[in-house]
Amino acid sequence: MKHHNHNQNHAFISDPVAFNKNTEKDLLQYCLGGLLYMPGTKNVIDKILAKRPPAPSIVMCMEDAIKEEEIGLAEANIRNHLSDISRALQGGQVDIDDIPLIFLRVRSPEQFSTFSSTLTSCQASVLSGFVFPKFDSANGVEYLKCLEQVSKTTGAFLYGMPILEGETLALKESRAGELNRIRAMLAVYRERILNIRVGATDFSSIFGVRRGINYSIYDIMTIRDCLSDILNFFTRTGEEYVVSAPVWEYFLADKEESLDHLLEHDIHQSLLQRSSIVNEAIDGLLREVILDKANGFVGKTVIHPSHLKYVNAMQAVTEEEHEDALQVLNTTGGVVKSRNSNKMNEINPHRSWAKKIALRARAYGVIRNESAYLKLIFA
Repeated sequence: MKHHNHNQNHAFISDPVAFNKNTEKDLLQYCLGGLLYMPGTKNVIDKILAKRPPAPSIVMCMEDAIKEEEIGLAEANIRNHLSDISRALQGGQVDIDDIPLIFLRVRSPEQFSTFSSTLTSCQASVLSGFVFPKFDSANGVEYLKCLEQVSKTTGAFLYGMPILEGETLALKESRAGELNRIRAMLAVYRERILNIRVGATDFSSIFGVRRGINYSIYDIMTIRDCLSDILNFFTRTGEEYVVSAPVWEYFLADKEESLDHLLEHDIHQSLLQRSSIVNEAIDGLLREVILDKANGFVGKTVIHPSHLKYVNAMQAVTEEEHEDALQVLNTTGGVVKSRNSNKMNEINPHRSWAKKIALRARAYGVIRNESAYLKLIFA
């Protein structure tokens, strides 16, 4: 897989790299980008085998996206997909780089255990891992032990991605203790944790709130506090995980043919000043992604394929950011003036930031400047 395939003629300063499920974890954890969730009952096999996957990374969901009575149907559909992809890979119809990162969102530790015991080695060989909903200190060990077991049984290295979204995390009086317990638990299985994900919709339901189309999740104070503490516990320098941003719930069609006059705009300035870019739903998404990045999130949960090009384009790194990062990484200490002479790069304090920028640059490419974001979005 490779990001930005919708716009293959874009002139990158540095192209994004190709990746697949076997890519080294240090880079792969940055590659998920917009992770597209879809019901486990959905049939996408023809698109995958035609090398037109719905997204570079997908989740086939057996939890909230389907009804309880559809679990058996979803499980059978998923097994069929994995078997068909495995046969196509073995027969040379597709290459490993043609296959999206495929994750399965299970329903509970019990359902995960039952379902995973039916997976064959061939099916697991094209699977990237599992997503664990409502992950907490009470069920986390069950999820993670089962993950290790299915990996051992099938011979496939499979990742886990916990979703932090429960009431114990939402409520202020219990949050810190629960985060400490979860952090200690994940540390034991660290090599298998590809991303940590957050469920802002579930958090919102606990407080009976929902962000409107003209607000970001960071405007909802109770949810902002939850997200802030999750980032505080899991993105600290030296022990950080890649944490993905929560879903944007609104979608409207964009009209690419009417956007030529906007392509030279500074997208950050326009959005933060609330100048119209596309429409209120897409502008809201872009505005929230800017804030996601500023706070340390990487990528975003996506529930509509129209969001993918926006989320993934906004993960790209500008040339100035990349130059600053390389300057920091290639200097031994002290403080130096940036190449553009517009800021100081303090080597030791900025090193952790620089490492993350360099990895994002590999995954999503380096673009000329902020006006290039819209050029990347709209082919």
